[in-house]
Amino acid sequence: METPQLPSPLQGREFAAVVIGASAGGVNALLEILPALPKAYPYPIVTVLHVMKGRQNQLAEVFQQRLAMRVLEAADKDELRPGTLYFAPAGYHLSVEDGGVLSLSQEEPVHFARPAIDITMASAADVYGPSLVGILLTGANQDGAAGLAAIGAAGGLTVVQDPVEAQVAVMPNEAIRLRQPDLVLNLQEIRSLLLKLEKKQ
Repeated sequence: METPQLPSPLQGREFAAVVIGASAGGVNALLEILPALPKAYPYPIVTVLHVMKGRQNQLAEVFQQRLAMRVLEAADKDELRPGTLYFAPAGYHLSVEDGGVLSLSQEEPVHFARPAIDITMASAADVYGPSLVGILLTGANQDGAAGLAAIGAAGGLTVVQDPVEAQVAVMPNEAIRLRQPDLVLNLQEIRSLLLKLEKKQ
């Protein structure tokens, strides 16, 4: 089977990091797209999931059993490294600072969420600009829409899960309403996109 041509938003661009946000239905969505990635994936992937406090360690463990990539719960002052999937810990906002260093805080929730997708995406956009890929998946509130818009405003590549396919369409629909993303894709297409990004290295 021939590999499809790269979508035009990827052509002539270089990337350095991926940030993914999801809420309701997000675990299943991530398990559809991430296990296909190789151990030596060339970018760090920072993921923010809305989950109950105390479940984050279980998530990292569950995903490590299914992924070739290294999976970690993000810790304060961690440096982002290629081939590693970082989960924002429950109860903490996760920011990306200059040099790709992670920072945790316990400021007020955003859209009733801590960690908030908006905070992680907006801070990563400030650091990586056009070399950042932002992906927003299924979810039941508005968190992530403004963050993805910030990635787009900084020149990064923005991807939203097709609301028709999403387990809960509120989050994808809000992102599309706020700022038209570069790509609206189903989970299979998002998985293919992440693999195509690897070939750009």
